[in-house]
Amino acid sequence: MKNISVIGAGQMGNGIAHVFAQGGYRVTLIDIAQDRLDKAVATIGKNMDRQVAKGALSEEQKQAALANIATSTDLAAGVKAADLVVEAATENVDLKLKIFRDMDANAPKGCILATNTSSISITRIAAATQRPADVIGMHFMNPVPVMKLVEVIRGYNTTDAVTKAIMDLSTAIGKVPVEVNDYAGFVSNRILMPMINEAIETLFQGVGGVAEIDTVMKLGMAHPMGPLQLADFIGLDTCLAILRVLHEGFGNPKYAPCPLLVQMVTAGKLGVKSGEGFYQYNAGSKDLVVAPAFAK
Repeated sequence: MKNISVIGAGQMGNGIAHVFAQGGYRVTLIDIAQDRLDKAVATIGKNMDRQVAKGALSEEQKQAALANIATSTDLAAGVKAADLVVEAATENVDLKLKIFRDMDANAPKGCILATNTSSISITRIAAATQRPADVIGMHFMNPVPVMKLVEVIRGYNTTDAVTKAIMDLSTAIGKVPVEVNDYAGFVSNRILMPMINEAIETLFQGVGGVAEIDTVMKLGMAHPMGPLQLADFIGLDTCLAILRVLHEGFGNPKYAPCPLLVQMVTAGKLGVKSGEGFYQYNAGSKDLVVAPAFAK
């Protein structure tokens, strides 16, 4: 594989484009608006500048990687020469199904169609295409340039050859691929999201405050980031969407989202992306400040 198309220029999409371009692959980053693409490329450049400053990348390597990235607002044109297309759109099943139908209609025969979904069934997504054997989950972790894991998810029809190709490709770009099967939430979010939900429930019931809950998990369980801060970082809307997939997929009340999480998302308090969640995020400040709604 030499030509990689990435659909979606948000936080995950630009990170995926970053690691492929840095790995020497030709990348076409696709989104519906040129301003989103321009912002994504600028973000990739800034993140590579940090790598240069740390000595992890030379200036020449940075320039070569950036030269590997092209952009397009036309999905059909953007995937026509792809060996692999990675969809990294919002965690919305209807949107993903539409994108996969478009990918299938326009990508060449033999092209692998991958999704970065964090919870939605690969088999369900693959069923929207005429090539379910070539559809696979390629779940990167955030931030993509830093985190080593790629969760590789086989759909019901995914072939051994496609799975091996994606496992090998993940290794080639410096990631550690782990193969898992196609059940709601896979491994990562089936374990992580109930923990985050329980932390929110613990806050909701008044057992502890935001800082106290996160401190217990950081110092007592050696987590690098508390679950409430992590939820803010992921996006509370994304957490809610994943929990709803788990709840629907298993029909088990233990996955039901905490009412506080639902209320916060309804109010537009989504975490880092909106400037406020369990903590308040001010531009230029690295201080962790509990949001006014939860301040004592």
